Amino acid sequence: MTSAPLQCSVRTCGASLESQGRTWRCTHGHSFDVAREGYVNLLQPQDRRSAQPGDPAEAVAARAFLGAAGVGRALNQWLGDRVSAEAGLAADEVLLDVGCGTGDTLACLAEGCSCIRVGIDLSTDVARRAIRRAPGATIVVANADRHWPLQAQSVTVALSLHARRHPAEAARVLRPGGLLVVAVPAADDLHELRQALHGAGSTRERLTAVIEAHADGFHCEAQVRVRQTLWFEPDTLRALLQATYRGQRTQAAERATTLSGMWVTTASDVAMLRRG
Repeated sequence: MTSAPLQCSVRTCGASLESQGRTWRCTHGHSFDVAREGYVNLLQPQDRRSAQPGDPAEAVAARAFLGAAGVGRALNQWLGDRVSAEAGLAADEVLLDVGCGTGDTLACLAEGCSCIRVGIDLSTDVARRAIRRAPGATIVVANADRHWPLQAQSVTVALSLHARRHPAEAARVLRPGGLLVVAVPAADDLHELRQALHGAGSTRERLTAVIEAHADGFHCEAQVRVRQTLWFEPDTLRALLQATYRGQRTQAAERATTLSGMWVTTASDVAMLRRG
């Protein structure tokens, strides 16, 4: 199997990394050992914002719990159908999930393609979960806000699903004609929960700004809203709060303890952006 086209993250290097057993090594002698769990950590000291980069362990656990409860399933199923139809990924082509989280999307997409799957996240806790959830994928710890550690024009499809975006890096790593799929929360995302906690829902539209931010190098081929409504018991609602609303905030956390079960809508606005 062809290895992922990773790039050395050492400052001023950027050479290609080659997989050599349990080590990734570049031609300049920089090497990165594969962790016992199976991921590779390319995070450099200058890319760290704290001693423990990434989301808190509680938030990561909440997101894993939500994934098991079905949150995100509709988006992943839509992606599986649409990406396969649009891209038709071959075995030697690369699918990149930036901000891959606990690996649900990479696991779902493995069912429809035999391509090289790569996930990037800032958290080692997330990486451990992702490699278990999506065996066979290459999981990389890196700060994608600053740099995507892949070779130029090496990616056929890149995903940024409710994650931070980097238009310049997307344009660099995607091959001409490659596809960037961006998903952001729709205006009615979690509106029942927002209503219960705050007395008002959101009406914010985010996708237009995303498309404009990628106008240099990409053109938008399609926009779609993917929506699902699920019944959530109180424990799932609290996990949703912790994963999405920063559940450590005292006022919101106190209100959450009074919630009973309810139907909650999750909705994503998705743009399919083609690299020129």
